[in-house]
Amino acid sequence: MTAPFAIDPPLVLAGAFTGLVVGLTGVGGGALMTPILLIFFGTAPATAVATDLWFAAVTKLVAVPVHRQGGQVDWQVVRRLWAGSLPVALATVALVALGGRVERVEWLTRAIGVVVLVTAMGLVAGPLLGRWARSRRIAEPERFKARQPALTVTAGGLLGLLVALTSVGAGALGTVLMIALYPLRMTPHRLVATDLVHAIPLAMVAGSGYLMAGMVDGTMLVSMLAGSVPAVLLGSVLARRTSPRGLRLAVAAVLVLAAMKTLW
Repeated sequence: MTAPFAIDPPLVLAGAFTGLVVGLTGVGGGALMTPILLIFFGTAPATAVATDLWFAAVTKLVAVPVHRQGGQVDWQVVRRLWAGSLPVALATVALVALGGRVERVEWLTRAIGVVVLVTAMGLVAGPLLGRWARSRRIAEPERFKARQPALTVTAGGLLGLLVALTSVGAGALGTVLMIALYPLRMTPHRLVATDLVHAIPLAMVAGSGYLMAGMVDGTMLVSMLAGSVPAVLLGSVLARRTSPRGLRLAVAAVLVLAAMKTLW
């Protein structure tokens, strides 16, 4: 008879790979793990989304103490993002998960593929978008700053919707949006730390409805975390000595392949 929480080595390896990427770059909790569950483990889309939300929340929670050292978290930006993302995520989960319709949403797999592909494009276009935003910020500083609060709340709402539906977007798309909205404030390490802190409550709120609906696979989650927890700590320590740009491009390439496979 199988133990209720038997460790699955392939899932441990998948969790370790994703955790290392999250620790190094702050992205990948949903964008990498959800396609992996769909493609390599044949997980049902709703179960993949539900389980990955809690995987991302716990994995990023472990990484935060390392990244927040030195006051790297921009709490003003975090609060603005939460003002949009948490209410939208809660409303989306209440409408979709608690309504019991997620398992019958045939387009969920394709939606995940599309969001992953957009995420990859955002990672590649990040520097170009940052340069454009920086020029606007310098040319029209007062006008740019006046629009930041409302645009940040709106960006948070978009992230809340995407994360609640697909578990993808809090990390990768979140960093791209923060680069566009705060081009002068967001250094690479501050970007990672701020994104991690924003993503944890968002994943928990989005995952709460799925958990109550019984869609989270606890056995799968334990195996994934067994790999990700030590790996994300290692990645977080190494992140201080590396530039995340090259790693983000490598992640983007992997995401393109995953998105194409998921859509196909």
